[in-house]
Amino acid sequence: MSGTQKHIAYLDNGDSTQMLPEVLEAMMPYLSHSYGNPASLHQLGLDAENAVDDARDSLAESLGAKSNEIYFTASATESNNLALSGLLANYPDKRHVVVSPIEHASVRNLVKQWQKNGIAEVTFLDVDDNGMVDPQHLKKSLRDDTLFVSIIHGNNEIGTLQDIKTLGEICRERDVFFHSDMAQSLGKVPFNLSELPIDLASFNSHKAHGPKGVGALYVRRKVKVRRIMEGGPQEQNLRPGTENVPAIIGFAKAAEIAVRDREVAMAQVESLTQKLSEKLLSIPHTRLNGPGHGPNRLPGSINITFSYIEGEAVLMRLNLQGVYVSSGSACSSRALVPSHVLTAIGLVHEEAHGSIRYTLSRLNTEADVEHAYQVTLKTVESLRAMTAFIPEEHSERESDHAKTFYKKKSE
Repeated sequence: MSGTQKHIAYLDNGDSTQMLPEVLEAMMPYLSHSYGNPASLHQLGLDAENAVDDARDSLAESLGAKSNEIYFTASATESNNLALSGLLANYPDKRHVVVSPIEHASVRNLVKQWQKNGIAEVTFLDVDDNGMVDPQHLKKSLRDDTLFVSIIHGNNEIGTLQDIKTLGEICRERDVFFHSDMAQSLGKVPFNLSELPIDLASFNSHKAHGPKGVGALYVRRKVKVRRIMEGGPQEQNLRPGTENVPAIIGFAKAAEIAVRDREVAMAQVESLTQKLSEKLLSIPHTRLNGPGHGPNRLPGSINITFSYIEGEAVLMRLNLQGVYVSSGSACSSRALVPSHVLTAIGLVHEEAHGSIRYTLSRLNTEADVEHAYQVTLKTVESLRAMTAFIPEEHSERESDHAKTFYKKKSE
């Protein structure tokens, strides 16, 4: 075996990012000598409590919120569940909710369970073939008994950025709570929660170069959310359980850096994303899923369908060559069913199974882009060489070809 070290191109930043050195440095004291429980009344406990309070202030500033509107959780998944279940528990007279069909599993599966058990009626909004919600459809879907609307800001699979200002204003006009999963947004797009018609928003740390295992829920003042777990009075009596102090400190630092460096970092990310996207789309029988690169797409997000081959096979071969990508969100990537996001925008099952997500961050390089392209090209060519039939023409949208091909394969 050659002594040459294999190039690693980590392009799965939509699932998790590498922690920045500044973040780890900020966390270290709370992983060693400042180990007190924030609920304890001795000095180590008071030091920990003060550190959490300072982190809450810092994160609130980064998000454009007030400190008493920020509640620390273990993840954006928990934040989503707390926000929506907490609203449902507090407003028993309203039992209709509205969501998009491309929500994260923590929202989609929750409301589907409510629907199955007769707890609430659910309206799933239509999206176009780029994953965009139609504001007029939202307006028509609202009823007198609608409790909330939940629409993800930046989609975790195809990168679609919704116009949450317009959607939130529609909800506000009808006195309906508006929640957004913004886990993918921090540090990638500018926003200020105090200037948006948003009542609740969910965040996490590890998508913004912070530690895993910590999230946050923003709840606008005067919005009432009931706690859904029993325990102590932590997190302003909304979320019981001892706070993860080191992770909270790291989250606040990561958010501070993300906001501070956003403009420069995202310009770099977008340049690399455009280059990789163009290279990948030069491979025959490919298509970009979601909006084209621009204001309606998260920086760094690329989702490509490689027609006539299985995404899992591409994934495994890329992994062996040091290109780390995914075939969907980490929360559902082990499932053998096609992505609900890709089927919602019109892909047939075979196309969804042939789709790969590349997500770049501020830590990626030109070398990563070139390595990922070369390995992907060779992989696709190799797998397609085993395929019985591929049409000669290369169309911008491969759906009709794919339907014809898979019909032939099944006959």
